[in-house]
Amino acid sequence: MDLMVSTSSAQEGFCLIQQFHHECKPSSKLYVLGRTSRNVKSRVSLGSRKRNRLVLTFAASKVESSGLNGRAQKFETLASVVSNSNGNGHYSSANSSFALEDVESNNHLRQLVRAGELEEGFKFLENMVYHGNVPDIIPCTTLIRGFCRMGKTKKAAKILEILEGSGAVPDVITYNVMISGYCKAGEINNALSLLDRMSVSPDVVTYNTILRSLCDSGKLKQAMEVLDRQLQRDCYPDVITYTILIEATCKETGVGEAMKLLDEMRERGCTPDVVTYNVLVNGICKEGRLDEAIKFLNDMPSYGCQPNVITHNIILRSMCSTGRWMDAEKLLADMLRKGFSPSVVTFNILINFLCRKGLLGRAIDILEKMPKHGCQPNSLSYNPLLHGFCKEKKMDRAIEYLERMVSRGCYPDIVTYNTMLTALCKDGKVEDAVEILNQLSSKGCSPVLITYNTVIDGLAKAGKTGKAIKLLDEMRAKDLKPDTITYSSLVGGLSREGKVDEAIKFFHEFERMGVRPNAVTFNSIMLGLCKTRQTDRAIDFLVYMINRGCKPTETSYTILIEGIAYEGMAKEALELLGELCNKGLMKRSSAEQVAGKCSSK
Repeated sequence: MDLMVSTSSAQEGFCLIQQFHHECKPSSKLYVLGRTSRNVKSRVSLGSRKRNRLVLTFAASKVESSGLNGRAQKFETLASVVSNSNGNGHYSSANSSFALEDVESNNHLRQLVRAGELEEGFKFLENMVYHGNVPDIIPCTTLIRGFCRMGKTKKAAKILEILEGSGAVPDVITYNVMISGYCKAGEINNALSLLDRMSVSPDVVTYNTILRSLCDSGKLKQAMEVLDRQLQRDCYPDVITYTILIEATCKETGVGEAMKLLDEMRERGCTPDVVTYNVLVNGICKEGRLDEAIKFLNDMPSYGCQPNVITHNIILRSMCSTGRWMDAEKLLADMLRKGFSPSVVTFNILINFLCRKGLLGRAIDILEKMPKHGCQPNSLSYNPLLHGFCKEKKMDRAIEYLERMVSRGCYPDIVTYNTMLTALCKDGKVEDAVEILNQLSSKGCSPVLITYNTVIDGLAKAGKTGKAIKLLDEMRAKDLKPDTITYSSLVGGLSREGKVDEAIKFFHEFERMGVRPNAVTFNSIMLGLCKTRQTDRAIDFLVYMINRGCKPTETSYTILIEGIAYEGMAKEALELLGELCNKGLMKRSSAEQVAGKCSSK
């Protein structure tokens, strides 16, 4: 009884067991059919159950990993084991041990990679190669991808170096992963260097990755040079290649040049798709040529490409941004008539435009019609409405729509809450704002820095700095780092309450933390000092402000002049005001207003 095992070529990288009999007699023969590197068929006779077990173990491990260790290397190792046997089925135990050790090592490497233990996998790979084992390129490629995602491109490059020096042959996928890692890390020069020294031919994905990175960095000229190299190597660009270049050309040199690339693309037999045309439509709109963009939209079917909802959304956004509301309504009607289903984005563009114009009633009509067209409003649909109500100080309507939003299963995001908190604080309803802030975490919406800053500022302006300081402690406990706005709000609040020394204490605290005060912060301290008749200290603070590299504003000088007048030195204040005007540090119009106040004191 014969057992036939057919091995694939080096490119396929796995073994196919055609027939296997569990009962093998000593006289049974095993034939292994395969291709050598010269593509010549070989036929090897094997005997013994032990030999069969070795081959099957090896084949199973390769099928599981979908690759034969660099596509061919491990089969060659096994072939050497087979070739060292005699007709009686005897073979070298040393070679057998070596082959099994490679299989076991690669299995363990795969397990580490699958478990996400990248550092352990890296160490194990180094140890494998040190002991002469040839690693499988698939887990090694996964390791490279993992380290690239972590931003550790040097370690990823080290893995590629180990792989290349081990006898394994990295394929184009391995190189593409490494090049992509370089590009995402902004290391375009390293990506280009690797492109030049690849041991296999780059494919269109390789070039597209590099072209995208160059174009995103505004290096269109260099991208075109890479395209020339691509063509010289007979690697033909695809629709993605040209779309990347057309988009970059629209941004850098205009739609006119981009159209030339479109013509070249067609000449090379590469058919533009809807994404390509959408890039051009967007470019035309950004150049302010809306009517041309509309004509291009209508002509697209004659180019063999139907526009999609994104094409219409681009035109719609341009119409709204230029105030052509009637045209926008007409385009929406045309979309529905032609069978194009509007997306949530379509309706959100219209709602956002109407709310900016203060047409909240019409925006609500659009919002209520969305479900009829199979679109459920999201937070971006409601946020402009809420902002519009808050801007008009219609807090009851804003809260009504916030509740309606939640009742419809649309949960507010942090932007929604920040809008509400800002409006409540401006309206003096800081306690309501604090209550909403306290409920955010329970609603699955974690407050961010701007959220705390909004409420802290509201409390400070309402004369409730004690509660504001408690919120400061709370945000620190959540590892949110206070910024200049946080401390300026607190310093301003304390100064207004006459707690100047406490304000100065906070001022120096945030300086020690590396937060740089701005003119508003300094002005708050100087105002507090002047109100408590400590103008001398305020002037010292102005000197400190200048020494710290913070330029005084008109407000800074106004505070000090009024402070001097407030202490009964109106004449000196007016003289100083005149000098400041002569030096161009204060405008005449501002000085006249300050002089009026000083004269009355």
